[in-house]
Formats: sequence, C-alpha cells, structure tokens
Amino acid sequence: MSHVVIIGCGVVGAAIAYELSLVKGLKITVCDRQPPAQASTGAALGVLMGAISQKIKGKAWQMRQTSIQRYETLIPELEALTGCKIPFNRQGILMLLSDSSLEEMSAWEKLVEIRHSQGWNLEIWNTAKLQNICPQINNEKITGAVYSPQDRQLDPTALTLALVEAAQQNGVTFKFGVTVLDAPTSTPEFCDCFETTEGKIAADWFVIAAGLGSTPLTAKLNQIIDIRPVLGQALQVRVGHPLGNPDFQPAITGNDVHIVPVGGGDYWVGATVEFPSNGDDIPPNQELLESVREQAIAFCPELATATILRTWSGLRPRPEGRPAPVIGKLPGFSNVLLATGHYRNGVLLAPATAYAIREMIISQGLGTGD
Repeated sequence: MSHVVIIGCGVVGAAIAYELSLVKGLKITVCDRQPPAQASTGAALGVLMGAISQKIKGKAWQMRQTSIQRYETLIPELEALTGCKIPFNRQGILMLLSDSSLEEMSAWEKLVEIRHSQGWNLEIWNTAKLQNICPQINNEKITGAVYSPQDRQLDPTALTLALVEAAQQNGVTFKFGVTVLDAPTSTPEFCDCFETTEGKIAADWFVIAAGLGSTPLTAKLNQIIDIRPVLGQALQVRVGHPLGNPDFQPAITGNDVHIVPVGGGDYWVGATVEFPSNGDDIPPNQELLESVREQAIAFCPELATATILRTWSGLRPRPEGRPAPVIGKLPGFSNVLLATGHYRNGVLLAPATAYAIREMIISQGLGTGD
C-alpha cells in the first residue's frame, strides 16, 4: 500500500485528497498548519471562468474544461456523501463589455465560434437584450455582454469542507495544526520523510499543495519554487432582495470586478489585485477596495444603497517568473509532487489539478490496487 502525504488543505489539497481517496490501495494523510479552507481559499469568490476565458488551446484550456465538467458531477457527489449543501450557482457568468471596439467585438465573435466547435455555448448580447434580461445593469458605457451559461460559481469554503468530510469518509487522515519543520533526505532524488511538530511522517509520495507555504517547504529540499503573495480584498453587501430578475441571478463580471449573488439578497463584490511594494508585506489598501465597490455601483446603481456586512482579504499564491499553476515533479526528486501557485484560479483548477496528481502517482505503478 502506497502512502501519500499531502501538505496543505486549501481547495487544491482537499480536492487531491478526495480524488486520491477514490483510488484503491492508497493510504493518504493530509497535513496543514491551520484548519481547512483558510488562506487564499477562504478569501476566494469561487467564480469559475472556463468557457468565457480567453484560453482556447493547450494545457490552460484543457485544465479549465476538465474542471468545469468535473464540477457538474463532483458537487452532487459530495452533497450525497456528506449531506452538506454546497452553494453552486448554475446560472452562468455574464461578462459586461464597455466601450468595446470593433476589434474587441470580433475577438469575442471568434471566441463564440471556437467554443461552439469545442461543444461549449457562449452568447453575445446587445444592450437591448441585456437591459431586458438584467434590468439592474444600468450604465451608458456598457455596449453589450457575453453570457456563458455553462460556467459556474460556488462557495469555496463549503466546497473544501465537503471535500475534507468526503475524503475522511473514504479513509483519509487529516492532521491540522501540524507544521513541517524539515525534510531530511538520506538518498538523492528521494524524500523518505518530513519532520513535523507531530514527529516524523514517512511516505512514498509527498504532494506540496501549500500555496504560499510551498516556498519555505521547497527550500527545505534545496529546490526553491518562488511563489509570491498578491492580496485580494472583497466585501459582502446586503441589498435585501435580488437585483433585477429574481429567477435569473448569474455571477456578473466587468472590468475584473465580480458581483456574485449569494442568496437572501446578499452579494459578494470583489476583488482587488494588490502586489507587495517592498518585501512580501501587503497592507490592504482601503482606497482600492472602495474603487472596486464604486465600479460595481457604476454597473449596478442599486448597489449604492446596499449595506456593507463585512470585508475580507486573502493572499493569492503567484509563481514568480513562470506561468501559474505549478504542477509536476519537484526538480531533483522522483517522489515529491507540486500542486501549487494557482494564483487566481485555485478553485477553478482544483479538480483538474487533482486528476493530474492522481495520474502522476498511478502512472508510476503505485497505488493501482494490483
């Protein structure tokens, strides 16, 4: 029986744990220094931009497509296993277009064609259609919208907790409040154990899915994967009733600002993108959060009367000098896998990441159950 140890229990680590728990002949342990769904997962808005993204080929598109398709089966699967409800908005994503040039419009038309050939539906709406279907949108600079009925939005914390519970039911061991102290290597190319605050944990495979915590972990193995923080702030506001048509409440996005219905007349609005100015310290910039709120109000004037219930922030893990995410073997090691640095797409790409890690482990002939 192969033992797999996963370090990190955000949405990516939890998705990997659950996916591996479906494979016969694996013993799985997940360690995290804090409870599940903290850090970037707890701060994410869960807007799954797949078909509406500009990625059309290669790994970037493939992973998006795989994840969006997997979520359709994963959410009901987890709800049935755990009895927990995972808020999952199946009403699509509506992207507002403002001052779009002819060039930009033809790029969208081309994307609609490409998606159609890939089996995905995208629609371009003119202002009259937008006004008719979403009367809450009122801004003369908006020239139309792109509607993606197959993209989704979900609650990342509820999802992660359900993944943990389902994985536990399938025999996965979770250890929270456990910090990795060192990773001694007795043989080259093979890491046989991690030293933690709970003693040594030996394993056949180690999966590093610790977001920003991945950099110090890889440093202990003398192979630094440089992941830097990017702060995001968001807010929850209460209008008290649904905006526009109560029966049609998609996630709305425009100019990188999301307006996400979360039920009961409440909306999430976000998020800022704030880079560190010196070192890795990023104090949340109030003015930037206010400008995100003002942008949302500009799209949807009724939000001006909304009460702010809470604001929050989180750090996203962004790989330095290389594309996100970082998935694959840690250089120099045959049994240390990386599933980290997802930047702004951790929730979106978690299922595809879990599939990729599962394939790497199974392809080595370990844990196939035979």
